[in-house]
Amino acid sequence: RSMLASLASRAAPSRLAIPSRAARTRASTAPARRPRAHPRFRFRRVVAMASSPFASDAPPEGYAMADQVKRFAKAKAENVERVMNIDAVYDGTYLAGKRVLVTGANRGVGLALCEELTRRGAEVVATCRRTSEALMALKPKEVIEDVDVTDAASCERMAKAVGGTLDIVVNNAGYFYEPVEKVTDGSMAFDEELKMIDICAVGPLRVSNALYNAGKITKGGKIAMVTSQGGSVTWREVQNPSGGDYGHHMSKAAANMGAKLLAQELKHEGIMVQVLHPGFNKTDMTAKYAKIWEVEGAVDPAVGAKRVLHEISLMTPEHNGMFINCEDGLQIPW
Repeated sequence: RSMLASLASRAAPSRLAIPSRAARTRASTAPARRPRAHPRFRFRRVVAMASSPFASDAPPEGYAMADQVKRFAKAKAENVERVMNIDAVYDGTYLAGKRVLVTGANRGVGLALCEELTRRGAEVVATCRRTSEALMALKPKEVIEDVDVTDAASCERMAKAVGGTLDIVVNNAGYFYEPVEKVTDGSMAFDEELKMIDICAVGPLRVSNALYNAGKITKGGKIAMVTSQGGSVTWREVQNPSGGDYGHHMSKAAANMGAKLLAQELKHEGIMVQVLHPGFNKTDMTAKYAKIWEVEGAVDPAVGAKRVLHEISLMTPEHNGMFINCEDGLQIPW
């Protein structure tokens, strides 16, 4: 009997002890409770009733408005200099003598960045897959070709070829699949989605990793991750109310996450990282949206470049890892 009692005590821990008679009486006389809904359906009801204030027309202080058309119209009506005339706030004199590496430097915003950097007396280190006449006409300090951001070995060769430490790295190289993908019309392009993620999200990490491990980023240096407002999950309800266009938005959301994690890691090494939406620029890459360029405030790449460089000038350890809209200098929610 003592052995059975011992086994019983070990098989029945105290948290499973049989309730007392008084406890059972209270339970039997308590009013019946309504059955609890499955958590999945409770969550759906909450989501249906709530909307993020960050996606509203009156976002929290310090955050940009999600609706691009309304945002530009408001800035235009109020003549906001930061949006309508970047030269009113931008001072590029800080770039004189700085060594700045730009990926995707042969065209678009990358080329415009190199043009502005050259005008400001920076030492430009231009990297790209293939150079262009426009880029070579600038006579950059260094031009490194055959750089494939989808290949780690290629990025490592590039980092070794860089002739000295860098003050600023601008991860600008990207890829944009033109057709709008939809599940409902059978236009999904999964290979293209993976290509965008590889170039736009993993690519900047390969570049940054190679440069850091080659000792090419100086302490106190800055890494600008040029991504997109399209990577904001919160803003999809406003900017993509009917969904679709998967690859672009997934790649930018992944790029934003990678940049945030890199900022968290490299801050301990004295290197700042910031996530920058360059604004809506009139480039070959955004040509499929040409019909809405004007109503959404698209600008020439030269203006977009100044916006990016202005935000880089404002990067401090206190602002490390922020997601900034270069159009108005306000934050974008993740």
